[in-house]
Amino acid sequence: MRKFAIVAAALIAAVSAGYCQTSEKTDRGLVALRNADGSVYVGWRLLLEDKKDAGFHVYRRLADKEERLTPKPIIDGTNFVDSTAPKEGKASYFVRPVDGEKEGPPSPAVAVADSPAGSSYVSFKLNGDYDVQKVALADLDGDGKYDYVIKQPNLNVDPYEAPGYWHKSPGTYKIEAYTSEGKHLWTHDMGWSIEQGIWYSPYVAYDLDADGKADVYAKAGEGDPRDPNGRVMEGNEWLVQLDGLTGKVKNKVPWPERTGIDKYNYWSRNLMGIAYLDGKHPSLILIRGTYTLIKVEALDAQLKTIWRWTSADEKQKYAAQGMHGVHAADVDGDGFDEIVLGSAVLDHNGKGLWTTEMGHPDACYVGDIDPNNPGLEIFYGIEPKKQRDAVMLVDARTGRKLWGFDGPTRHVHGQGMCADILAEYPGQECYAGEKDKSQHWLYAADGRRIGEKDIGGLAPRACFWDADTQKEMVGEKSIRKFQGKTLLELDGKGKIVLIADCLGDWREELIVCCPGELRIYTTTIPATTRRTCLMQDRLYRLDVVAASMGYFYPPQLSGR
Repeated sequence: MRKFAIVAAALIAAVSAGYCQTSEKTDRGLVALRNADGSVYVGWRLLLEDKKDAGFHVYRRLADKEERLTPKPIIDGTNFVDSTAPKEGKASYFVRPVDGEKEGPPSPAVAVADSPAGSSYVSFKLNGDYDVQKVALADLDGDGKYDYVIKQPNLNVDPYEAPGYWHKSPGTYKIEAYTSEGKHLWTHDMGWSIEQGIWYSPYVAYDLDADGKADVYAKAGEGDPRDPNGRVMEGNEWLVQLDGLTGKVKNKVPWPERTGIDKYNYWSRNLMGIAYLDGKHPSLILIRGTYTLIKVEALDAQLKTIWRWTSADEKQKYAAQGMHGVHAADVDGDGFDEIVLGSAVLDHNGKGLWTTEMGHPDACYVGDIDPNNPGLEIFYGIEPKKQRDAVMLVDARTGRKLWGFDGPTRHVHGQGMCADILAEYPGQECYAGEKDKSQHWLYAADGRRIGEKDIGGLAPRACFWDADTQKEMVGEKSIRKFQGKTLLELDGKGKIVLIADCLGDWREELIVCCPGELRIYTTTIPATTRRTCLMQDRLYRLDVVAASMGYFYPPQLSGR
């Protein structure tokens, strides 16, 4: 509890100092799920704008009758179990914040989820019997709830020109939008100019112009420019802005050009993200290149260029330092977001801030990893062969190495993991492994090596799920304590496409795609701890934005 109190106090201090905020508005995120014993679990968000000592009353609505279920305001958590819930009828729930003796306005009411008792998920049907590759969370209709923008089918073509990697795309990607209740809004066909691989097809969803409704931004081309083999080697390339409610193209501007990047494998690697470059307004970040020349362009809400940068602009080596994603984080504490490209960082003004010159990292996490080091840290798993330090932690402000593996590596592979899974070690634990699984590393935040075994492959996942402050391990078939008991059985039929705090209290949800269905698993474990909605931490939120393209790196918290 003391460790949680320290984390919570830091977050409260950050709020009062004006850090960590986004321009998004969110509602209570209320969710109601029936437990196996017939009771109903109700969870909701604590928001940045809530008073520190805010309490909550819980109400149940059945037919025309409303009943307050809490004799006293709930002040030690943001969840409630209704043990008197009726077995029949369509009950719904809402909460009211309480300030002293005065009750505030009610949250939107939500009905008990139409899912099997004890299943711990809400779900909706997709517009076809297919799998999802990526999902973006954004409020498309302005109601304060997160809607879902998916990309399907779940197929990936890698541009690497070697046997077993690139192959001809059998079809085209479709981007589809669904409301928070599962209503299909629109489908956008990305067309034959976008091959069916994650590096060809980045997209994000965000409210860039702060009008309360998010739009979708995606890489695009024109017509069918494929060569006889099926590769797209030429043709105009665009960034398109799709209206969040209709999917219609609202605006388009040129995508960073292929020129200067000499190979198909290299120019085909494209990424996107959102950053608050001025500390107040979101900007769109476009990236082309990972392994050689890297190009970055920052755009404002009108898609006008703020700045352009290439790795050739710098005297130090910034080329070939890219990762398979992008992080936007205020690494130097000036209130403005920097762009973490991988083993190099761009300042908010589009100038190089620092580079390790270590090369491409497969694993790269930015967050408050070591509580004893001021500010943020970055954990790396460097892919190219190294004599030392391929697994390391650096200070995010300067790139200074805090600790590293003092030994040779051949190919550190996969996204690794960065998560607090062990209470006995302060901060987060850092994990990575070799591609051939000959070596594994589990480190405490202070650099102590505490494990050498495989803990779940090269990209294990973890999430906040139970009532304590450590994360739990997430697999395709279960959520469990690290090296401990199983907390929830999953049916194993779906693919986890995102982990994010999108419903209920501060614990995280698993967004899982089954053929023709999207499931959102959320905890029903009562907790007597309170924490502000994680999506209101800017670093965390922007990690979630970037999760709809590139590799999935589970989101991190700023700790400020």
